[in-house]
Amino acid sequence: MTGPTIIISPAPTANGDLHLGHIAGPFLAADVYARYARATGRTVVFGTGVQDTSTFVVTTARRLGTTPEALVRRSAKEVEATLGALGIGVDGFTGWEERFTSFVGRVVTQLRDSGRLKLRDMKFPYAVRTGEYLVDGHVAGVCPICLADSCGGLCETCGHPVAAADLLDPFSTRDPDEPIEFRTAEVLVLPAEEYRGRLRAHFDRISGSLRPRAAQVIDEILAKPLPEFPVTYPLSWGIPAPGLPGQVINPNAEPVAWTMYCSMLAAEQAGLAPSAEDELWRREAGTEIVYFLGVDNVHPFAISGLAMLLAFGTDYPLPTRFLTNEFYELNREKFSTSRGHLVWGRDLAEQVPRDLIRFHLACDSPEFQRTSFNREELDRLTRIRLVEPWNRIAERVEPYVGGGPLPVTGRSRTSAVRILDRFRSAYELPRFSLSRAAAILTQQLERLDRAELTDGDLCHEAEVLLRCAAPILIDLGAALPERSLVGIAVRDTVTPISLPRLITTEG
Repeated sequence: MTGPTIIISPAPTANGDLHLGHIAGPFLAADVYARYARATGRTVVFGTGVQDTSTFVVTTARRLGTTPEALVRRSAKEVEATLGALGIGVDGFTGWEERFTSFVGRVVTQLRDSGRLKLRDMKFPYAVRTGEYLVDGHVAGVCPICLADSCGGLCETCGHPVAAADLLDPFSTRDPDEPIEFRTAEVLVLPAEEYRGRLRAHFDRISGSLRPRAAQVIDEILAKPLPEFPVTYPLSWGIPAPGLPGQVINPNAEPVAWTMYCSMLAAEQAGLAPSAEDELWRREAGTEIVYFLGVDNVHPFAISGLAMLLAFGTDYPLPTRFLTNEFYELNREKFSTSRGHLVWGRDLAEQVPRDLIRFHLACDSPEFQRTSFNREELDRLTRIRLVEPWNRIAERVEPYVGGGPLPVTGRSRTSAVRILDRFRSAYELPRFSLSRAAAILTQQLERLDRAELTDGDLCHEAEVLLRCAAPILIDLGAALPERSLVGIAVRDTVTPISLPRLITTEG
């Protein structure tokens, strides 16, 4: 690749603020990788936003007694504030601006005019009393694939697409007693089966870079014919479908257009100034697209999303980087806004230094299985593994601050190479792992805390360790004159810097 690296975390639904489950999933991982890649000299832009076209905006607004528009405005401000409070450094943040909705409409029109999208009759649950078609968040039931409770559209348990009409025992989420019948509506669809062979070949080529659960979900979906994918829905909330009055674009059909737009917006904010929404996605741009996403988002971004990309032709290479995560729970139960079973990210940031939060969430990162947050565990783990050893090291370095350069031995330079190599093994794609990076940091703190080193070697290795840990420990890292990881292991002398102390949250 010769172009920039575009990092994308799929936009959360604009129906509330971010809880720790959101942060521990894609956002912290994306931020840490972005900071690491920049420290190695790469050009990186990081984009996300809020998705305000989801049906869950409507259902949540109704439950809260507000309007969808008011909920979107409030949620966007809350999400941006929470990302900032936890140090998630986003370059571009999308919302429902006219520039975006216009681009999505143009994408759908282009695919329809080229014959890639077709009008088809599709069956949907229909609420008789209210006269509404029920899709996505408006209808719930049992997933016909894994038999878990699910809404229409996608099953977040097994990751499979679930057409609303295929739900077992469906009911209206607005009124479970509402009589339901099934009616057809003519909607625009993508004949996804036409692209299954190429999708299969693509994921076969990159299977070694996928995490096991994502690989399993993709294998299961592509093992059988793909149903026609609805690009429009007979609903009123969403981006109006061009040429189809009374319909909107399916929010799960937005990812390709949204990612292109988000890439452009993030690049603009970073000073790269692309000339078109899709410029960074074109083959000649040499861009690397990196997704950090929950495994429940595999279908819209990696299956139907890439099928829509294939429908455009050969101008766009298919992304190869999909870093997925499982759910992060609270005391071994799923985070739930409706039940009040959650910890808001900003609330915790007001109580605990964010470096401690970021370190703990890295240790607990739900990369391969569900993990769980517990406040007492955060306090104890961060004290034992991070605060106490780091503060002891900082105290040992302090007497040498302001005394001028100190010599660094060849052994310490070799140690620095090994420290950097260990962190690089955890930070680089495709084996990126927050939990391994946190484990390496813990082990190196233990080693340095007990090591008997010369004055220069101690100060040198403490600085090298902080530079390597800075993508996670962003406030400690702010003490560094600069955070580059280039050339840090070849110095003959070191000028000691004062290292900040961390505050324990216990007692």
